[in-house]
Amino acid sequence: MATKNLSIANLLTFMLLAFAPTTKADEGMWLVNLLAQHGIDAMQQKGCKLTADQIYSLNQPSIKDAIIIFDNGCTGEIVSDKGLILTNHHCGYGAIQQHSTTNHDYLTDGFWAMQMRDELPTPDLTATFLIRIEDVTSRVLANVNEQMDEAERLKIIDDEATKIENEASANTTHHAVVRSFFGRNQYLLLVYETFNDVRLVGAPPSSIGKFGGDTDNWMWPRHTGDFAVFRVYASKDNKPAHYSTDNVPYKPRHYLPISTAGFNAGDFTMVMGFPGITSRYATSTEVEQTIGIENKNRILIRGARQELLLEDMLANQSIKIKYSSKYANSSNYWKNAIGMNQALKRLNVIERKRKNEAKFTQWVNANANRRAKYGEALPTIEHAVSNSNDLQRTLLFYEEALMDGVELLSLGFYLEYMENALTVGDVADIANYLRETARAFYRDYHLPTDQKVAKAMYRLFCEHIDPKFHPNGFIGQADIDKHIDHIYKNSMLADTVKLMTFLNNPNTDELLADPGYKESMMVLNKYRELRTALKPISYELMRGTRQFIAGTLEMSQGQPMYPDANSTMRLSYGEVKGYSPHDAVQYNHITYLDGMMEKEDPNNWEFVVPLKLKQLYQTKDFGSYAPNGKMPVAFLTTNDITGGNSGSPIMNAHGELIGIAFDFNWEAMSSDIAYEPDLKRCIGVDIRYVLFIIDKYAGCHRLIEEMTLVGDRAPTANKRNKAA
Repeated sequence: MATKNLSIANLLTFMLLAFAPTTKADEGMWLVNLLAQHGIDAMQQKGCKLTADQIYSLNQPSIKDAIIIFDNGCTGEIVSDKGLILTNHHCGYGAIQQHSTTNHDYLTDGFWAMQMRDELPTPDLTATFLIRIEDVTSRVLANVNEQMDEAERLKIIDDEATKIENEASANTTHHAVVRSFFGRNQYLLLVYETFNDVRLVGAPPSSIGKFGGDTDNWMWPRHTGDFAVFRVYASKDNKPAHYSTDNVPYKPRHYLPISTAGFNAGDFTMVMGFPGITSRYATSTEVEQTIGIENKNRILIRGARQELLLEDMLANQSIKIKYSSKYANSSNYWKNAIGMNQALKRLNVIERKRKNEAKFTQWVNANANRRAKYGEALPTIEHAVSNSNDLQRTLLFYEEALMDGVELLSLGFYLEYMENALTVGDVADIANYLRETARAFYRDYHLPTDQKVAKAMYRLFCEHIDPKFHPNGFIGQADIDKHIDHIYKNSMLADTVKLMTFLNNPNTDELLADPGYKESMMVLNKYRELRTALKPISYELMRGTRQFIAGTLEMSQGQPMYPDANSTMRLSYGEVKGYSPHDAVQYNHITYLDGMMEKEDPNNWEFVVPLKLKQLYQTKDFGSYAPNGKMPVAFLTTNDITGGNSGSPIMNAHGELIGIAFDFNWEAMSSDIAYEPDLKRCIGVDIRYVLFIIDKYAGCHRLIEEMTLVGDRAPTANKRNKAA
C-alpha cells in the first residue's frame, strides 16, 4: 500500500506544479512553499516584480517572515525593525476592550502610546511566525490502506503525525503541527514560533476603526479605518518570552516597507495571510445542509441573543464596554450567514454543484478502475449528510444557544477540572487556574444581562429541539423563568465572592450540589453523548470526501488546483479593480474621506464622525498622504480571501504595503463555497489613511519615523529596509 499512497502524493505534487499561467480569474489561496515550482510565472506575467525566494525562503529573509498569526484568529504584518505590527481594529478589539474602563474608554476614545514605555502589555495576546513547511505525505500515509475503516486509518495517521511534530520541535523554541490538505490526501508539516509578549501601541476610536458598524459590515462602499497597532517583544536574545520589564522589541528577519505612492486600477496586488476555512470542494448535499441547518439556525439564535445584548449595551456604558467584543464577534458571522445564504441561492450554487457532480460521475463510470476507486464517493457523502441532519441541527442549538449563549454555563464547564482534581486529591494548580479564569470571566460579565439572555435561549432551545435530544432532567418550557432565576440566585457561579471562597477550600459535595454546576454538567454530558453518536457518520463523510477530492484531482489533471483554506499561510494575487453588482450599477475601486462625511449621522452611533477628523477634513490638513487633495480611505482588489485574512497585508508588485485587508463584499458571500470572479472583492484600508490617522489625527509621529516609507519607488529620509 505504500506504493499506492506515494502515487497519491505524486498526483498531488503534479496538480500543484501544473499551474496554468493563462488562468484569467484571480481565484486561489496558494501554498507559499511551492511558488518556485508554480505560480510565480503567472504572478510575474500579471506584473509582480519579486522572485519566489523573496516571498518564501528558508535560507534568507523573505516576506513570509513579516507575516504573523495575530491572536490565533487574524493576520498581522511586521512594519519596522522593532517588531511593530499592523492589523485590523476588529482583530485587536478584544485587546482594546480589555484595557478599557469607564474612566479610560479606549474603545470610544482610542489609545496612542506616545512613548515606547506607554505601550500596554496585553496578557494572552500572541504573535506567531511561520518558520518552514515540509511535505510529509508519504510518511504519514505509509501504513494505511483502503481496506481500513476510517477510524483506524485516522488513528494511524494521528500517531505518525504526533511523532513528526515532536521530532520537528525537539530542543527548539518552535512548535510543529501536521495539517491535512485536499480532504486528507496530503499532509504538510508546519513549524511555528510564538511570541507571548505583545503590547498595544495604538488604536483609533471606534468611530474610525468601526465606522459604519454592523450596517456597513461586509458592504461596499466602505469608509472604515479598520486598523490597530501592536508590538512584539522578546527576550534580550530575541527569543519568545512571557511579559517582563526586561523584554525588548523583537528584531524581525524581515519587515514590510510601506508605499505612499498609491496605486491605479489594474495594478498588481498580493495578499499573504492565514485564511481560516473554505469548503470549495463541498458537494450539493453539503451546501443544502449549510443553508438549511447551519446558517438558518445560527441566524435565528444569534439574532435573538444580540437583540437582548444590544438593548442593555445602549442603556449602560459599563455594559457596553463589557459586551462590545462579544457582540461584535457574534454579529460578524451572524451577518455572514445571512449574506452567504442569500448569495448561495441567488447564484444557483447548488445547481452548479450538481452539474459538476454529474460530470464527475460520468468520468468515474467511464473506467472500471475509476469506478472501483471513486464510485462510492458521492453516494457515501450524500448518505452521511442525510443521516447527520438532525444531529447537526441539535448540536448547533447546544453550541449556539446553551454553551455559548448562556455565559454562566460556559463558566461552569471549567469546574469539571476541579471535580476531577478532587477525585485524585491534587487541587492546588487547578484552583489557581480557575481563579484566573474566573477573574477574566467576571471582568466582562453582567449577571442580569446573562440571566435575561439565558431565559430566551432556553425558550428557543425548547421550541426547536425534540425532547428526545434534551439533556437528561432538562427543564420544561413552562418552568424556564423560575428555573433560571433559581440557578442565578443560588449558584456560586453567579457570585464571584462565593466562587473564590469555594476555590480556597474546594470539596466535592459542595460542587456537586451547586445548581449552576449541575446544570452545566447536564448540558455538557448530553452534548458529549450526541457528539459521540455523530462520530460514525463523520467518519463516513470523511471517507467519501477523501475519495471525492482525490478523484476530482485526478479528473482535473493539467488545471490549477489549490487546497481549501485551513488557517495555514496562503498567498493570493490579483489586481486593483471595482465591480458591477447589478445591472446599471458600477462601483469604483476606491473611496475617500468625502464619503465618510456624507455618511455622517450624529444621532446614529455607527456613523458618528470624531470632531478632530472633521476639522482636519474641513481644513484639508492631510499632510503628504492625500493625492490631489483627496484623502483615500478604502479600496478594492480581486484577491481571494476569507475569514482569518483579516489584518493581512495588501502588497504591490514590489512587496510594499499599500493596504490592510479587513473584509470582502456582500455580493460574494458565497465565496467560501464557490468563488465568483466577477463579484468577489477584497476590501482593504488604504495605508495612506492609516498613516494619516497615526500622524495627523493622533499625533503619534514616532511611529511614522519608525516605519520605512517608500514614495514613487524612492526611499524617504526614513531608513530603508535592508531585507527589502
